[in-house]
Amino acid sequence: MPRPLVAGNGKMLVNLDRHMFIRDVYYPYVGQMNHVGGYACRFGVWADGRFEWLDHPDWSISLRYAEDSLVTESVARNEELGLELLIQDAVHQRDDIFLRRITVRNLRDESREIRLFFHQDLSINETEVGDTAVYYPFNHTVCHYKKDFYFMFNVLGQERGMYQYTTGIKRFHSAEGTWRDAEDGHLMGNPIAQGSVDSTISLRLFADRRQDVTGYYWMTAGRGLEEVKKLDAYVRDSHPGKLIDRVKVYWSRWVNKSERDYADLNADIVRLYKQSLLIVRTQTDTRGAIVAANDSDIMQFNRDHYCYMWPRDGALVAYAMSAAGYQGMVVPFFEFCQRALTPEGYLHHKYNPDGTVGSSWHPYFKDGRVQLPIQEDETALVLFALWQDYKRHGVLEIPQGLYRNLIRRSAKFLHHYWVPELNLPQPSYDLWEERYGIYTFTASAVFGGLEAAANFCKLFGDDERSLRYRNAADRLRRGILEHLWNEDAGRFARGLYYENGRWQQDMTLESSVYGLFEFGVLPATDDRVVSTMTAIRNGLSVKTPVGGVARYYNDYYFQRSGDLEQVPGNPWIICTLWMAEWEIERAASPEELESPRRTLEWVTRQASESGVLPEQLDPFSGEPLSVAPLTWSHATFVLAVEKYMDKYRKLHGRI
Repeated sequence: MPRPLVAGNGKMLVNLDRHMFIRDVYYPYVGQMNHVGGYACRFGVWADGRFEWLDHPDWSISLRYAEDSLVTESVARNEELGLELLIQDAVHQRDDIFLRRITVRNLRDESREIRLFFHQDLSINETEVGDTAVYYPFNHTVCHYKKDFYFMFNVLGQERGMYQYTTGIKRFHSAEGTWRDAEDGHLMGNPIAQGSVDSTISLRLFADRRQDVTGYYWMTAGRGLEEVKKLDAYVRDSHPGKLIDRVKVYWSRWVNKSERDYADLNADIVRLYKQSLLIVRTQTDTRGAIVAANDSDIMQFNRDHYCYMWPRDGALVAYAMSAAGYQGMVVPFFEFCQRALTPEGYLHHKYNPDGTVGSSWHPYFKDGRVQLPIQEDETALVLFALWQDYKRHGVLEIPQGLYRNLIRRSAKFLHHYWVPELNLPQPSYDLWEERYGIYTFTASAVFGGLEAAANFCKLFGDDERSLRYRNAADRLRRGILEHLWNEDAGRFARGLYYENGRWQQDMTLESSVYGLFEFGVLPATDDRVVSTMTAIRNGLSVKTPVGGVARYYNDYYFQRSGDLEQVPGNPWIICTLWMAEWEIERAASPEELESPRRTLEWVTRQASESGVLPEQLDPFSGEPLSVAPLTWSHATFVLAVEKYMDKYRKLHGRI
């Protein structure tokens, strides 16, 4: 199930499902230590002797965010209960506090008692073993803890706080959890439970006929009891409603920090652009990790997840966010990469948000040969993105601080990891992490990385190194044109693979060869790029009403159809936007921006009602596939919009 609503502050990330149930709580890193793990922390309502959780079909739920903000504004309506709820969720922009405001509208012409129930299903440190849930009478809260992780839960309404509470056992023998105890409208008041445990607390409100009444629920997270108590007191003393209002103002200021000319883009595109900036921010840890996605339901596929920092994703996201003016947000990413870089000068496949090396399926030994288990594009793209950031903002101190240990060391690796007879990089895994060889995308990224290194060396007066890397980039361009261009097909190959003692071209249609113009190997208007991108558009466009562009021909990942002429692969948001980027780059008149503008409009139609973009779509239903939100999808939309606005200004003489 996608996560249509996410809220975070760079240390805590909370994901909600379409029923407004909390499904993931990441703390103290974005993407690391999921203390809920995809289980449902339920939210329910009792009135007039009737109880329903919000996943009951009687509820009609509309999910959305407040305009220009990371505060949600969802509406849940239940005609059978005669109630409508306005639910606003937020994570405090500074402190590790989740806040919820529930405005209950009584739809009936009579006074009523209404009880709200909040269920906590935690697996602290990502295991149910050894948790404790306890009623803490000194501030009338319920607290869950294990070792040095504490989570405290509280409510506020017309009365002093919690109406009832209970703790108990979950998913052990016949025990389902305390949420079952709530379904009669009463909680038994068990003060403590240990092991595999959960808890439920309630809030009582009284509403006159057709009246609105408001209640609050919050969770504080910390590394000890005193810390969560202090945060709980801060919420009570400040009032949770005022804190939610401040969070809303903060994110509105953040996303509108500079004036933008949105050209002729419609309101839906502008709205998704801003929402994408905000969503990317939630997936970015303050210590530098830009996490690919934090939808824990993907674990059902292979018992792993997307909660990693891939240097590939991270670099391209940093590139986009820097282009949008958020340099301060992405500088920690480059510092993260400097810390992570190996002594040899390359980056591993992926990393945990705390900087440790993540899980991998790239072996050191395969087919009787030793190999580096890397995707070389990941190392190169960091240099490319860093140079783009410097070009955009001109802050010399940032690359200066990274020059010796990141720029020079990784450039040296790119320069030496080489097949001299081809003038191409040595084989590595492709950007999709599936196959081993020499790929056009990787070679293009390495070209961009070497060019960036040459530029930085020249910037700092290191002329000898600058010339070395410039010459290497020139040789690499010649190698790409000689070995990866196929004259008969009139397009570039996906890459090269070694078979029977010689290098063979892989001519599978592949969207990622857009890297040829993106990373500067050739201009977007070069005839060879034009013919290649045209072939991709013709061969990888999904010919169903859903539309979009596939990753490559016969893409197996979540494959939905064997009719490859109609559906060469599922449509991916990023691949569709790459085609738009090419059209923007080569546009020579305002009229030629019409097609990429239509693509931006297409993307807005694929977003959920809350503005969340998935990785890919079902080619027949348009439903999201794989994870949502995918950080890379949102960042690529941001970059495409930025490029569109820049080109529009140029074509209309505004620059």
